[in-house]
Amino acid sequence: MTDIAAALTPSEITRRLDEYIVGQHKAKRAVAVALRNRWRRRQLGAELAADVYPKNILMVGPTGVGKTEIARRLATLARAPFVKVEATKYSEVGYHGRDVESMVRDLVDAAVQMVRAEKVKEVAARAAAAAEERLWHAAVDAAGLADYQDPRSVTGAMQSRAWRSEPTAVAPGSPDPLSSDEMLAREREREQLRADLAGRRFEERTIEIQVRDTRTPTLSVMGPQGNETMGFDTQALQELWGRSPGNKVKVRKLTVAQAREILQEEEADKLLDMDAIVQEAVDRAQNDGIVFVDEIDKIVSSGGANGPDVSREGVQRDLLSVVEGCSVYTRYGHVRSDHMLFLAAGAFHYHKPSELIPELQGRFPVRVALTPLTEADFVRILTEPKNALTRQYAALFRAEGVELAFTPDGVQKLATIAFRANKTTQDIGARRLMTILEKCLEELSFDANEKRGQKIVVDGKLVEQRLGDAGDDADLIPYRL
Repeated sequence: MTDIAAALTPSEITRRLDEYIVGQHKAKRAVAVALRNRWRRRQLGAELAADVYPKNILMVGPTGVGKTEIARRLATLARAPFVKVEATKYSEVGYHGRDVESMVRDLVDAAVQMVRAEKVKEVAARAAAAAEERLWHAAVDAAGLADYQDPRSVTGAMQSRAWRSEPTAVAPGSPDPLSSDEMLAREREREQLRADLAGRRFEERTIEIQVRDTRTPTLSVMGPQGNETMGFDTQALQELWGRSPGNKVKVRKLTVAQAREILQEEEADKLLDMDAIVQEAVDRAQNDGIVFVDEIDKIVSSGGANGPDVSREGVQRDLLSVVEGCSVYTRYGHVRSDHMLFLAAGAFHYHKPSELIPELQGRFPVRVALTPLTEADFVRILTEPKNALTRQYAALFRAEGVELAFTPDGVQKLATIAFRANKTTQDIGARRLMTILEKCLEELSFDANEKRGQKIVVDGKLVEQRLGDAGDDADLIPYRL
């Protein structure tokens, strides 16, 4: 983690964000500096680092210009715990809605999952080998090739006593011992079965396997702020009652491929130290976690003293305590939010950032304005990013054996129609491109399985035929979508 963070200089962060997001250089620079400051704080002494708080960012701009994508890509670059929440789903205590502190609990849960996934990769080879061995033992049992036991030798616990070398008398009716040739043939079959499993030649064959029973009874008790604040540990209660789920097993009929995956997961769990994972996850959540609060403009009060305005201002006050820094109880213990980075975003069509309560404004010292997208930006969005829509559609058609290609004039026509639609109806930013492209390719996509081996070229003429000048659906024009 340290080496990765050290390599992420602001210019490198901006360059990587450019691979997925077109324009918005001010916002990219702001988040790049904020992320770099996280690494810089790690280099300070403990006493000084405790007083260096993150400079939270408020991104202001219309919908569909890249606010959410910037936050998500930033977290991916930093390999930091990340959670996206909608401000509108929270409400003041006493009103219907979730508790604001639940965003911190969600972040810690995401951190535990992230750290666990990293640790699973580290032990993947050992877990795969152990799972393969368990699978082989199950396969040889099913094939009647289990370890052969000479009926003349002692059984049960006496077999493990090396000092007893003389065989016991053969009981009447016992099978005759196998000859050396039969034993060799049996061993060859067992080794061949091992080779077949390793070569993935029996992946679709059904096998009975003994796996851990992961079903646990749920204990749901509503607390003052919802059931996520209750500190019940159902596994601990079951252990107290003598019914620990970790000790229960069951037999399942699975394909070899499915059994291998489940067994590998079980073996990985045995190799992991969950206490260490939780400790590292909580540390990452507290010091590297990123919380993206979207639609923050929707909790701005319009000045009324009744109705939803009361709850909206209450959400701001509750959010203030989390952003300022407080201790939140989670299933993994108390977690502090002082050094979490909060990114907030909103369109602010009907309100201004200055209409937020002053205390909350002060907790978002960095503000950046994201600019509306132009027609030239639409052309770049369709072609430049790694996950560009044109590349996505080409890959989808390739799955059907159809080659889909976009010409420059076709891309320009799509961008022109999308930009015009945003101007004449509602401006939804780059999301308009998905509407336009889906409508343009709908018929071709419907019949793609019948066009295997063909090449489809999306040029300006084809776009004109499919969409016309406006790209509107005649049936939807009265509704002005």
